[in-house]
Amino acid sequence: MTGAPPGKGDGDLPLAVWRKSASVLRIMRPVIITFLGLGLLGLGGCVTPAASRPKSPPKLSPRDQAVQLQIFLDSQGFGPGVVDGRPGEFTAKALALYRHAKGLPVEANPEVGGISPYTTYTITEADLAALGTMAAEPAEIAKQKRLPYVGLGELLGERFHTTREFIHQLNPGVALDALSPGAVVKVPNVSRPFYADRFPSAYSRLGGPARSVLVDTNLRMLEVREGGKLLAAFPITPGSTEHPAPIGEWKIAGIAPWPWYRYDEGVLKRGERTQTFFMFPPGVNSPVGILWAGLNRPGTGIHGTAYPETIGRSGSHGCIRLANWDAATFYTLAQKGMPVTIR
Repeated sequence: MTGAPPGKGDGDLPLAVWRKSASVLRIMRPVIITFLGLGLLGLGGCVTPAASRPKSPPKLSPRDQAVQLQIFLDSQGFGPGVVDGRPGEFTAKALALYRHAKGLPVEANPEVGGISPYTTYTITEADLAALGTMAAEPAEIAKQKRLPYVGLGELLGERFHTTREFIHQLNPGVALDALSPGAVVKVPNVSRPFYADRFPSAYSRLGGPARSVLVDTNLRMLEVREGGKLLAAFPITPGSTEHPAPIGEWKIAGIAPWPWYRYDEGVLKRGERTQTFFMFPPGVNSPVGILWAGLNRPGTGIHGTAYPETIGRSGSHGCIRLANWDAATFYTLAQKGMPVTIR
């Protein structure tokens, strides 16, 4: 109404009437605006202030999407290796085996959008009590009472199925090994954190008379099957060029959590047992980790490791090596007498 033509007001109104109407409108504008605002509120908030509108979740980076997928596969018993946001060889293999186990199409992707890739963890007194030192020489290692974590970075890496390096990436500028109880750190949101002090008591063993193990030395994966059904699969190191895993049909002769380890250089270098050896006590930093599942072939077994980042990337001495957290899950599935095929 503010732009009236000469001599006339709005439409056919006389100019004097138009001017009076415009004057009244200017006076009433604040009241009208207030009324309209109250009216809109009375309509149940049809117009939502921008500040109160629900925000869509932020788009995850490719790394965090990879962490989501790795956490999902890990939770389903299909180990992707370390959870580090790098979807490499073992993530791809775990995904393919998961699809096969669930009867999914080759290109189907699991729904993982509801998984938060990270969570926080508060350091405890028990965490610090779990730390210690490791001697360098075999004779001195044999004198130790246990083979513990040597720092919080190592403990957190193994607990949350990742590496010390990735924990550092998630907590830039934080001196992990100098943290005190009560300190809070960011960690991968894995469904089953590995607590060494709760193994094996917190790991219920599941029965399955028709269960068997397949070790694929080319794929470098260990599969657990029940009849024709694939239950779980984990990345492994299957021996080495000098000491390959023994191809053939075997059985699990015995299962020992927290095993002692016979360190014999003759076995390590030439595959020959000697009378010069040292017995290493149990511990997370044992060369065979937290578990020994021996086969009915002397000196050969399925076991854990102190170096999960080396799984599939460096040789072992004829044995089948798992990350400690995967060894803990394997413990719940394995049984004495279970057939083991190595091919």
